[in-house]
Amino acid sequence: MSSKHYDLIAIGGGSGGLSAAERAATHGARCAVVEAGRIGGTCVNVGCVPKKVMWFAGSIAHTLRDAADYGFDVRSGGLDWGRLVAARERYIGNINTWYHGYLKDSGIDEIRGHARFLDSRTLEVEGERYSADHIVIAPGAVPRLPSIPGAELGITSDGFFALQAQPRKVAVVGAGYIAVELAGVLQALGSEVTLVIRREHVLDGFDALLRETLLEVMQDEGIQVVTNTTLTAVERSDDGLRLHCDHGTELAGFDSLIWAIGRDPATADLNLEAAGVETDANGFIPTDPFENTNVPGIYAVGDVTGRIALTPVAIAAARRLATRLFGGRPELRLDYENVPTVVFSHPPVGTVGLTEAQALERFGPQSVKCYQTSFTPMYAALTSHPSPTAMKLVTVGAQEKVVGVHIIGLGADEMLQGFAVALKMGATKADLDNTVALHPTSAEELVTMR
Repeated sequence: MSSKHYDLIAIGGGSGGLSAAERAATHGARCAVVEAGRIGGTCVNVGCVPKKVMWFAGSIAHTLRDAADYGFDVRSGGLDWGRLVAARERYIGNINTWYHGYLKDSGIDEIRGHARFLDSRTLEVEGERYSADHIVIAPGAVPRLPSIPGAELGITSDGFFALQAQPRKVAVVGAGYIAVELAGVLQALGSEVTLVIRREHVLDGFDALLRETLLEVMQDEGIQVVTNTTLTAVERSDDGLRLHCDHGTELAGFDSLIWAIGRDPATADLNLEAAGVETDANGFIPTDPFENTNVPGIYAVGDVTGRIALTPVAIAAARRLATRLFGGRPELRLDYENVPTVVFSHPPVGTVGLTEAQALERFGPQSVKCYQTSFTPMYAALTSHPSPTAMKLVTVGAQEKVVGVHIIGLGADEMLQGFAVALKMGATKADLDNTVALHPTSAEELVTMR
């Protein structure tokens, strides 16, 4: 059987795979992308994009609630969930269509189907063979289900985006990005939400100020948070889904259960053994700082590596990889330090750099100084639901170099980007102090903090 040969093949038509092929093509490489699902991957279809649309909807619901406090006589007839979903899917469809056209215009072949390795240079897709000098593995990750009786009665984030009707009473299980985002959206849109978490707090790995403030706000907004609890079984009863907990109690009456307990790498069906590509115990593909796997000519980027599972990280790593391979920049690689991130909770969270705990562990208490503030933002001051804003700067050394910026509150998602640039460039507390504030804004607190 003959095979079609390329300079580079990307396995996965999501952020990482598309970016690798796109950048390589600009350097004259002959490229292909293999994808079995909808082009754009998780981010476009069941991740960042539809999530942000739903977050906007939740934010609008909060604005409508607050309108009366600003003197408006607003009467809402409630949410038309179907109309919202239809508009969201049209938007996503337009992105899919754009990608198909862009790949064609860029001379990049789309290969539809599931890829599996035959050897370190050859793939089989739906019975056809394709070879390449360079193969980028970027299939992403898939939502995880627990191994308990009745787990299949729940849905994952993928299932959430397939809902054609709004859940009336929903349980969300998990404490990470996806869990707090979906819980916040559903509560804002009018669902009765219970969040079940294994420990005392949400957003493990984030600064304590952010974790504690968000949990308090979620509870104030009406989300029931059940802490220190692991589900042991799920069953369907006359009054809906019944959740059995590890300490013998039960939670009942739910018409929907959403699992948000993590994601697993989509590597199981790639036949990596045929290429000799090593994986860790969880199926993730280890890479060196240049995205190389253990096999020369095979690379991995994005969620499948088990590094920072963020769309911009996959894009940045893939673009640098392609430029390194085809653009004459052999030293180019992504710096995984100080990557900013936003959680689209209600209110949003923005963070970059070290938490206070991480800084103390790395530099010691004598070197670390933190600046912190908490206040009611001007928008909320007039409302009967005064959601707080809280900020922390983590500094190190005599020059008070800023090594962490942590924000929760209205606008945190938009204000972080510029401060992430400052931190990446090595800004000190004095540099922030020497910047004239924008008034009246919440962001000004980051350059006036004492």
